[in-house]
Amino acid sequence: MKERSGLLFCLVLIFFASCSPAYKKFISNYNTDRHNPDPDYSSLFYWAAHPYKHDPSDSVPAPLLQSTIKDSVVDVFFIHPTTFGSKGDTVWNADINNPKTNAKTDYTSILYQASVFNECRVFAPRYRQANIRAYFTNDSAATKAFDLAYEDIRNAFQYYLDHFNQGRPIIIASHSQGTTHAGKLLKDFFEDKPLKSKLVAAYIIGMAIPKDYFSSLQPCKDSLQTGCFVGWRTYKKGYEPEFVKKENGNGYVTNPLTWTTTTEYAPKNLNRGSVLRDFNRVEYNVCDAQIHDDVLWAHKPHFKGSFFYRTKVYHIGDINLFYLNVRDNVRTRISAYWKR
Repeated sequence: MKERSGLLFCLVLIFFASCSPAYKKFISNYNTDRHNPDPDYSSLFYWAAHPYKHDPSDSVPAPLLQSTIKDSVVDVFFIHPTTFGSKGDTVWNADINNPKTNAKTDYTSILYQASVFNECRVFAPRYRQANIRAYFTNDSAATKAFDLAYEDIRNAFQYYLDHFNQGRPIIIASHSQGTTHAGKLLKDFFEDKPLKSKLVAAYIIGMAIPKDYFSSLQPCKDSLQTGCFVGWRTYKKGYEPEFVKKENGNGYVTNPLTWTTTTEYAPKNLNRGSVLRDFNRVEYNVCDAQIHDDVLWAHKPHFKGSFFYRTKVYHIGDINLFYLNVRDNVRTRISAYWKR
């Protein structure tokens, strides 16, 4: 599930969007004298989100506080996207102890994405993520960088199973590079394995999901199906990148407004709410959605300041544009899981 060609524009977008100076005021909170190059998942320090500590994934947008219902019997294992790689970064994998990288991860992805799932217990490991430039080269070093990153994810998940799961149902959730690793995790631990019975659903978002990637794990056909996966990549209606055209429709796409895989148009009044740059503000009816070939199309989103939003690539908003729809659907699938 690794798209190395044609992704430059959308990945650069998510990277530079995550460089908002807002997270920088938290960097000093992450200063540490830790020098261990490998993550130790017995320490809460190596978890960006964990139910045994207070972290940004616990945050709830103010308008949703009264309607939030906590569920401590279902876990979410969330794998965050790329937050490492800028001009001057020459190493292939992130330093697991780096204050800047960890602050950026926590106050961009963990706050704005992992929080979608916080009615459940959220586990999000820090990992030695691959440098963003690993997506744009065939250098063998890039392959090794992704392999090292996945090794951390796999070890974190195994530690979670051994020490925290205690038989609970599981949701796998991810975005962008996180989805590169989530696909492997699903194949290694769930597909045709006993743990499949514990899978509520997988929300693997922001990367292509080739139709031949899984051997038996299937895409969810509606909002109630469990033990399946959903995923999408969002672009402005009418825009189809060249690398997508070359995929020839060989990918699974879910419409997060209808939770189907059909090309049925979903108007914006089905969009229950978006959480964008202002975390404590919910924007309503921001955009519509319709599946086209291997991607999700949406008309230009309408929100405060959207006049200046000119891009055709909505990768950074794959989750946030549909924040409440995802949040509500998690609750719906959990209910369906218990009735199954």
